[in-house]
Amino acid sequence: MKPKIIYVYDALCGWCYGFSPVIKSVYERYQDRFDFDVLSGGMMLGSRTGPIEVVAPFIKTAYHTVEEVTGVVFGEGFLREVEKGDMILDSEKPAIGLCVFKSYHPDKAILFAHDIQNCINFDGKGPNDEEIYRLIAVNFGIDPDEFVRKMHEEEFKQAAYYEFALAKQLQVSGYPAAFVQAADNQFYMIAKGFTRLEDLEARIENVWKEITT
Repeated sequence: MKPKIIYVYDALCGWCYGFSPVIKSVYERYQDRFDFDVLSGGMMLGSRTGPIEVVAPFIKTAYHTVEEVTGVVFGEGFLREVEKGDMILDSEKPAIGLCVFKSYHPDKAILFAHDIQNCINFDGKGPNDEEIYRLIAVNFGIDPDEFVRKMHEEEFKQAAYYEFALAKQLQVSGYPAAFVQAADNQFYMIAKGFTRLEDLEARIENVWKEITT
């Protein structure tokens, strides 16, 4: 069994959007040596959900910092939505979407996380907008109607909440985070918060040496 790199993110996390190109590069480079999985953290659930203006007005200025540190660009579509302030931030639907996606392509979860964050942070689509999930489904050769139908099934909602619980078990208190899982109870944290590609690769190589020698 290959060791696994587990990426814990939230679709609404700006720093995860900044980290997305990094973890995608790692996926492209290391998929021969590692399996990959993505867990949703559930950053905005229950009483923490609501319009940007109410639950996350800080985004209006915070995105500049993310751009400066990570080099990503937030799109005009997203910035327009931030200015309007009425986009509903809710982590549940993207998490359910990820679980549905993994029922088709469990090995490509990193690509789903990357694409959904682009839809939100570049194109300015709300996380509850089913158009996002249809678009991603089509891009991966999945029937969009079937994909959206599955998102309304209880099984996938429960799977999403199970992932939120797993992220807590891994003691993730902020996003992004990444681990190497070498065995059932053997985890190595390789990213806590935004991490540059060269640093992440160095940590992966160090863990690889440790678990294979």
